[in-house]
Amino acid sequence: MPEPKRVAIVVGVGAERGLGAALARRFAREGLHVVVAGRTQARLDQVAASIRAGGGSAEGIAADTTREADVVALFDRAFTGDAVPELVVFNAGNNVRAPIRELEAEVFEAAWRVGTLGGFLVGREAARRLVPLGRGSILFTGASASLRGRAGFAGFAAAKAGLRAVSQSMARELGPLGIHVAHVVIDGGIAGERLESRAPQRVAEAGEDGLLDIDAIAEAYWQLHRQHRSAWTQELDLRPFKEGF
Repeated sequence: MPEPKRVAIVVGVGAERGLGAALARRFAREGLHVVVAGRTQARLDQVAASIRAGGGSAEGIAADTTREADVVALFDRAFTGDAVPELVVFNAGNNVRAPIRELEAEVFEAAWRVGTLGGFLVGREAARRLVPLGRGSILFTGASASLRGRAGFAGFAAAKAGLRAVSQSMARELGPLGIHVAHVVIDGGIAGERLESRAPQRVAEAGEDGLLDIDAIAEAYWQLHRQHRSAWTQELDLRPFKEGF
């Protein structure tokens, strides 16, 4: 009888040189079939094709994580047949900077819907699949804003702080059931396509070792998943050694 297919879902995959794609590549190297999910099918197909070209197994499924029906459908498609859920990562978020007097309610709500509601929906559906197995990991990507609000970032900070609270509640509820829930605080800029295209000056100013390497971050996520249950981490913060905190 063939071995069941071990499956990981990475929600929040965009550019091929982004964190979501790096996570997917790292998990595929361990023999997992990786479902990459995001809003743009063309980008998902590109990431999945790159993983397959490297000898891994991957597919892209477009989904809007602010829509409950989309999230349920994503999990139903990912975990069919002989697929066995093992690892789910929520990596979605939208960072909009605006002074509080100019921040529109719609923009604030959009940040919450992506960063908090989306995390809840993905976390809930992951729990529904993993709890019957009594094992597996659910990992959430946080940011410096998860811990403190900065001027101009009220919407983003509220969303990320809310996601952190969801992860803590889930960890306390699901840990005793065998599910490892962890929240990763990314405290610094990530050396990838997004920052390089939007803030090249910041990249130049950061210099060597001033930004987080996406593959190094992905390795930390994998090690979280591999932790022995007698010594689980609930929150991990990652930053370049040059980053002040």
